[in-house]
Amino acid sequence: MWTLAGFDTAAPENATEVLTACCASRAWAAKLVAGRPYGTLGALKAAALAAFDDLDEAEITAAIAAHPRIGGPPEGTGREADWSRGEQSRAMTAAESVRAELAEANAAYERRFDRVFLICATGLTAEAILAAARRRLTSDDATERAESRAELRKIVALRLDKAFGATAPTTPGEDR
Repeated sequence: MWTLAGFDTAAPENATEVLTACCASRAWAAKLVAGRPYGTLGALKAAALAAFDDLDEAEITAAIAAHPRIGGPPEGTGREADWSRGEQSRAMTAAESVRAELAEANAAYERRFDRVFLICATGLTAEAILAAARRRLTSDDATERAESRAELRKIVALRLDKAFGATAPTTPGEDR
């Protein structure tokens, strides 16, 4: 866990490392590192979400590709892998039949959209995730790109809170 003061004064490579655990876009991380100091978590989060909203489709695609499949094991042992395990923990407690259906829905999604199915899984049951995957499989590509981007944005906001020890999600502009 980082303090904002530590982040604001950290070497650029160390600050980038904490940010890329929140979002794998190097362009996003570089923009935030260049914008330091922030002074409050609210200011950092507002800048982070604004920078996220400015990302082009290639950066979003790269950030989504860094995520493990829902129900699949996160690769690695770092902070991002630990967060992924925690975010998906409720889904992993589902019955084997539901997990198998989720794996099938993931595979169908990847065939249809050529990318990993991404959802902010924190607090969701496997059944809820499965229902969302099935619903999203009926979307056209533009609609699904927008929904994937929105889900990634939620994950980024959640992970910023985790990285900086926020006990409850903060909103842009909130001082912490």
